Amino acid sequence: MGTLTIRLDEKLERDLERLAKQTGRAKSDLAREALRRQLAIQRFRGLRHKAMPFAAAAGYLTDEDVFRDVS
Repeated sequence: MGTLTIRLDEKLERDLERLAKQTGRAKSDLAREALRRQLAIQRFRGLRHKAMPFAAAAGYLTDEDVFRDVS
């Protein structure tokens, strides 16, 4: 397992500390979860960007277009 050291501004540190106390979770657990979510979002955005030309060519320009064909 790797280690990452980051600097947090005072407000972010307070918010993280507060959330850790409220949830009974370690700050490092919360930070790992937030990082996992952010990485997943970035992967999704990358895949979406690659898929958009194909979707547009097939007539899928909005979410409604996709859901229209699913139902």
